[in-house]
Amino acid sequence: MELIISLIAGALGGNAAGAALKNLSLGTLGNSIAGLIGGVIGGQLLGMMGAGEVADAAGAAASSGLDFGAIIGQVLAGGVGGGVLMAIVGMVKGMMAK
Repeated sequence: MELIISLIAGALGGNAAGAALKNLSLGTLGNSIAGLIGGVIGGQLLGMMGAGEVADAAGAAASSGLDFGAIIGQVLAGGVGGGVLMAIVGMVKGMMAK
């Protein structure tokens, strides 16, 4: 479930960053691909920082089985990761074009 959330949030983050940073935009497909990859990386970094363990403990304690805090954290990490990677790829592409 976390991977799907990271992929979707990353694609949205990449496209949002592309819309905000027109000079770094890679086009819709490029923004989406960079965002997908960045979203997964951001989600993995969140898990490596220990947030996944906290979410697992909170999820085990929750009676409904859904921990909205963990979901929101995953969405934020994926979106930020997607946007950051899209911006980095856009900068590198711009530097190579010169």
